[in-house]
Amino acid sequence: MKFTAALALLLTSSVSGFVVQPNGRRVNGVGLFEATMDKTEAAAADATIDRSMRDVDVGAPQEFDPTEGGSPALVRNNKDQVWVSQRPRPRRNRKSAAMRGMVRENIVLPSNFIYPLFIHDEDFNTAIPSMPGCERHSLDSMIKEVGEAFELGVKTFVLFPKVADELKTNLGVEAYNPEGIVPRAVRMIKEAYPESIVCTDVALDPYSDQGHDGVVEDGKILNDVTINQLCKQAVCQAKAGSDVVAPSDMMDGRVGAIRDALDSEGFTDVSILSYTAKYASAYYGPFRDALDSHPGFGDKKTYQQDPANGQEALLEASLDSAEGADMLMVKPGMPYLDIIRRLKDNTNLPIAAYHVSGEYAMIKAACERGWLEEKDVVLETLTCFKRAGADIILTYYAKQAAQWMKDDGLI
Repeated sequence: MKFTAALALLLTSSVSGFVVQPNGRRVNGVGLFEATMDKTEAAAADATIDRSMRDVDVGAPQEFDPTEGGSPALVRNNKDQVWVSQRPRPRRNRKSAAMRGMVRENIVLPSNFIYPLFIHDEDFNTAIPSMPGCERHSLDSMIKEVGEAFELGVKTFVLFPKVADELKTNLGVEAYNPEGIVPRAVRMIKEAYPESIVCTDVALDPYSDQGHDGVVEDGKILNDVTINQLCKQAVCQAKAGSDVVAPSDMMDGRVGAIRDALDSEGFTDVSILSYTAKYASAYYGPFRDALDSHPGFGDKKTYQQDPANGQEALLEASLDSAEGADMLMVKPGMPYLDIIRRLKDNTNLPIAAYHVSGEYAMIKAACERGWLEEKDVVLETLTCFKRAGADIILTYYAKQAAQWMKDDGLI
């Protein structure tokens, strides 16, 4: 066999018969480039390889043989085949889809998802340009979306309202209006889907004319005054039927105060999903577009965590656990997998990860340009959360991911 033909045979086999095309695009999730096979290459890929590898270098300029010399890299087995003398071979557990499925450590299911829904008090939906595929739902559309997700096994939802500007105040009093958009939405979902789990966001930023999570005075966010308002908000949501309240404000001591407020009003069964490690992240922009809740001044660094800090998350987790949190959340998700793992290793409470709007938008943008395969990268991303230690995943892909899982026969 000529050297060039043998080399072509080996290279073709090693990359499953694919060759790079000049257009530089990818296909079927194989790699960074689009690849095709012609009939000659396909035949070469299917050809049996002589595993002795004795004649592949006939006519080759170099004379190195890895099986020869005083310290050979490979040896030969009883059948004169090249052989790495290694008993443990992890690839044996990857040799087929059935084998990989049998030994898979982490499996993501629709029941792990919380589906965030944006709502507004209009009779139409509004697209969110920075979050393709997401929209602000009318309440009727919200019910339809809940129903479709519920049928796919996604049974937990969290609501985020776009509040009319005329209802916004510094004290955020609309947050605890029993006829506000969130209490009405909760009642509608629980009536239509009583087995669903409805989570509600506890924070003032959607209701604030300052665009901050708390009450503002002289450019500062007032901690305890804000908590006073959050307690009213949480109790109002519980009265409407919320199963889980989720304080996202990052005020010190709010979990304990909210727990006491709920318990004192008889809502001992209402859970608290605390935004324990919520970072002052640059990944929140599209979410703030959706709610029109960008800070009116400054930033949120005096109450949200510094992205440079990891140990601080353990302090927040210990405080929230002691104050009565039932679940702990890390936000954002992918850039903070290390924080998810730290919390998982240091608490017995379930851990939630928020696959935030910026992460969602980045995937969408790359996929729209043909740089990534959306289904593959999304399912991999969600699995990464689970592998890092997340029991719960908040993701705008919840319904779509559940549909992909159903299509693939995984559920």
